[in-house]
Amino acid sequence: MRRFQIEYESENSFARELSKLKQWTKRQIAHEILFQIYAEIEDNKNKTLIDEVIKGIEKFFPEANYVGCSTNGNIVSGDLGKKTIAVICNIFEYPDTTVRVFQLPMNQENEAETVGRLKNYIDANRWVKSVELLTTINGMSMTEFCEVMAECRKDVCIYGGGAFPTNFARDDSFVFSKENDYSDSAVIFLLIGGDEFHVVTMHITGWQPLGREMLVTKTEDNRLCELDGKPAFDIYNKYLNIKNDASFFDNALEFPIFFERNGVDLLRAPTHSNPDGSITLSSAIKEGMRARLAYGDPEVILDSIKEDSMAVAVFMPEVIDVFSCAARRSYWGDRDVGGETMPFEAIASTAGFFTSGEFLRTDKYMNLHNVTLVVAAMREGDVDPDRDIYYIPSEESKSGKINMIKRFTTFINATTEEMEEAYKKLAEAAITDAMTGLLNRGEIQRRITDELENGEGRDYPISLIMMDLDDFKKVNDTYGHHEGDQVLKGLADVLRKNVGESRIPAEIGRWGGEEFMILLRETDEETARKLAERLRTDFYEVSFEKAGHVSMTLGVTQYKPGESADTVTMRVDKALYAAKANGKNRVAVG
Repeated sequence: MRRFQIEYESENSFARELSKLKQWTKRQIAHEILFQIYAEIEDNKNKTLIDEVIKGIEKFFPEANYVGCSTNGNIVSGDLGKKTIAVICNIFEYPDTTVRVFQLPMNQENEAETVGRLKNYIDANRWVKSVELLTTINGMSMTEFCEVMAECRKDVCIYGGGAFPTNFARDDSFVFSKENDYSDSAVIFLLIGGDEFHVVTMHITGWQPLGREMLVTKTEDNRLCELDGKPAFDIYNKYLNIKNDASFFDNALEFPIFFERNGVDLLRAPTHSNPDGSITLSSAIKEGMRARLAYGDPEVILDSIKEDSMAVAVFMPEVIDVFSCAARRSYWGDRDVGGETMPFEAIASTAGFFTSGEFLRTDKYMNLHNVTLVVAAMREGDVDPDRDIYYIPSEESKSGKINMIKRFTTFINATTEEMEEAYKKLAEAAITDAMTGLLNRGEIQRRITDELENGEGRDYPISLIMMDLDDFKKVNDTYGHHEGDQVLKGLADVLRKNVGESRIPAEIGRWGGEEFMILLRETDEETARKLAERLRTDFYEVSFEKAGHVSMTLGVTQYKPGESADTVTMRVDKALYAAKANGKNRVAVG
């Protein structure tokens, strides 16, 4: 597999480059030829330059396939391209390598049908090993697209990027191919495969999570409306002092939203802040996700590139495709952005473009990434045993010190974890009885009320068991409060063990003093009575060091539709004391 990279300057100079390439192919094996055309254009007027490129390709290589899209910048020989249009010529030399191109219309209504057509083709053609996709996103969610793509045959690598205009504020990206004309609502599937074709993929971010987790409480399409029930912009203003003005994107770029989905770390770049306090993200995030801010540290990012590129180097590719988020270009700036892509050029011929989103299937899931590098490394044939593996050299720290920002980030994350753990313990303590470890009176009462009075549409029975230790005052007076405490703890252990073994969804709490309460969901009165009898007998079998065997009396009742929580708890209390009046150490149903 060979690759030639050309930056378009003029119709005449491009014709000369194609002529030289044509002469090369006459002397070498060229089984399949594929051109990738990446166009960084300001508006649709510059499509005339693309037309000139296509005209030249069709003149010199009428049999060749070509695909292309609008971009936010081109990657040529591993660096940011200097010209508007980059033309990448890929020549496949093995006779069984096959290349197929499909350009299909796609919008929010037909995306499942579009991907379904691709899936059917892949299932019927076992030669397919990789699917590179170029697609317009233009405000689409892409969630269903990714979910259906994930259902394609598992041995096929799927990766690619979203077309993007040069100007972030515009929304007029497009794709095109030999199969079809320019389209602002389409996806191109580039299928490559064969017995001797090999590909590996990976994604690299380098951005690190920062601070505490927040719950995504409200979203609308690509707008993140609320975090923890508050306007999403407040997070950027409160913690980073970023204003809701025209400079929001530039200031917030280093701090995308970080979350985990399908076991993969994902980022969403904030592109606009809105008057209502919502934030427009580069792609959607679902409500209910746990999210954090993330921070991009240049040293950490480059370390990630060095570490992950080793796997690419060992694979010994002949060409590498890179799909890098446009936000990364903005983050580094045009002068330095090549620092994270040039290392791949040292491994193999590297080309690509800056995207509106990066696609990659990892394990069985397909994800849309942002602020990420997606890398696809390809070769034909086996590894050349005489070829040296190139590793990116590790630079020794001149000062021997860790980057100050890295230290600061580590400090923030460590203190955040400590605070969250402390908060968790305080929250647990607020609802837990310190003596027994069961729920305290306030919490078990709250849960009973919530279950009985707020369970609209519930279709399962609910019962209560209330119990009271017999003659417990005598235990304290005779053997001391320490022994009394051991009896209370022993009862709590019996309750936890038996309720756990019953597999009944239940809540256990200390009602007060020597009284305990159990809320039993999906449990009728008879099942609750049998459990109460087992609790009574099992507890009586326990022998305490001084008090010996201690008995308890229990009341049982079942909730009747329409009753208040007070009515039910009063009835189970009456059942308990009716059992007490009849001799203690027994169960009564009320």
